Amino acid sequence: MRRFFKVLMIVTILSQTVESLHAQNQPSPPRVTIELPGGKAAAIPKGPYKPTWESIKENYSTPEWFLDGKFGIFIHYGVYTVAAHASEWYPRHMYSNPEVQRWHTEHFGGTVDKIGYKDLIPLFKMEQFNAQEWADLFEASGAKYVVPTAEHHDGFAMYDSKLTKWDSKDMGPKIDFIGELSKAVRKKGLKFGVSNHRMEHWDFMYPKLGTKTDLFDPAYADFYGPPQPEPVRKPAVGGEEVIEDQIYAPQSQAFLEEWLARCQELVDKYKPDMFWFDNGVNSRSLDAVKLRFAAYYYNRAAQWKKPVSISTKSDAYLSGSIRDFERQGRAPKELTDYVWQVDDPIGDKFGYVEGMKLSNSAIIIRRLIENVSRNGNLMLNISPKSDGTIPQEQKEILLGVGSWLKINGDGIYGTRAWKKYGEGVIRFTSKNKNLYAICLKWSSEPIFIASLPIIEGKVRKISLLGFPNELEFEQNEQGLKIILPKEKITENPFTLKIEGINL
Repeated sequence: MRRFFKVLMIVTILSQTVESLHAQNQPSPPRVTIELPGGKAAAIPKGPYKPTWESIKENYSTPEWFLDGKFGIFIHYGVYTVAAHASEWYPRHMYSNPEVQRWHTEHFGGTVDKIGYKDLIPLFKMEQFNAQEWADLFEASGAKYVVPTAEHHDGFAMYDSKLTKWDSKDMGPKIDFIGELSKAVRKKGLKFGVSNHRMEHWDFMYPKLGTKTDLFDPAYADFYGPPQPEPVRKPAVGGEEVIEDQIYAPQSQAFLEEWLARCQELVDKYKPDMFWFDNGVNSRSLDAVKLRFAAYYYNRAAQWKKPVSISTKSDAYLSGSIRDFERQGRAPKELTDYVWQVDDPIGDKFGYVEGMKLSNSAIIIRRLIENVSRNGNLMLNISPKSDGTIPQEQKEILLGVGSWLKINGDGIYGTRAWKKYGEGVIRFTSKNKNLYAICLKWSSEPIFIASLPIIEGKVRKISLLGFPNELEFEQNEQGLKIILPKEKITENPFTLKIEGINL
């Protein structure tokens, strides 16, 4: 018993010392990391990929399912939806933003040292979650791939992990969210990926207000880290936030080995078609561990005989990755010679918050068209509520996109960018020797396309998708004139299928 009180006293003194050091802006105690065999993640399996940029570039090709699919669903869902306040960065804001911290105290009945982020986990119940209903909705939306967050910056795993108890199977809802959703989605014939933000967990919840918190309590070190001080950051060209000059990353080698082991676990357990990383992996000093992951993932996929891809932002991966742009405003404005995608939220936040402002189907359809015409995809993020429901307003938006794709999907799915992305209010795609002219708005006058003079090839036939009759047209050296039906067919963009030109 005396030994118990001695240990308790040591733990108490350590906790108080850590808080005191933090209050004085002293260095944090070191990260607590998983004990791995030999201190390292698993070895790279045999296969064509080696952990070098040259090997990755030589062996990698973008999966056809991605090139054909065009439209995906991204999902930000986790413990942060319990608060449904501020944003999916709630666990950071509650320790760093005075207004959010006051809100937290008022709504959860205690200060952040008494009721911390860990205390929201029991409130995260997912009691209304139904993977089949979600999969049905995604199919109806016209999406061809689904990528939920397996672990966000908060460090809580949304899957059944053998490496940590801080996961959705052992705590909170007691549900293997990634496992259940992957099975339901794949039964629909959709591709399934995961996003992993664990690299950001290194410093994500480091407090800034000088107030007492639970973040440095040794009892929760295997969840909180404890968090480490942040490196200096600056906005990069295009607005993407990256680590200063792309070379400074303070993560310890033990943390990097754990990061790799957790990524490997997701690969082996769920066989994802896409593995998505956020900005935390951008730094060049992380290249060695990123290359080990790429070789591991791609060699596993070679064993499965399955085309897969990593997706990252900026130039995080110099090869072997689909480039991702966060939010539509950062998407390329011209036709590119590489494929890419945009992850764009259905509202003004990625994670669900009360009163969030939503987009609408028309805007999302327009963004999808713009991206596809320029060699990109759209991965639309949805924001489920803590109880596992997708709000009705979001459902209606998804179904609106799906209704449009049922009619116009032939001009989207399986297409490739043409030699130019558009002309005026028209956007081009191509497939099977056919050109698709997607008109962004209806015209009461004939449509004239100067990009299609007869020298491009004599047009044989033009049809309006969803309309039974062929359209009248005239083509000469100046271009192509198309006569639309007299009555306005739709308020949405519409697609003209043009047959006969030289693609």
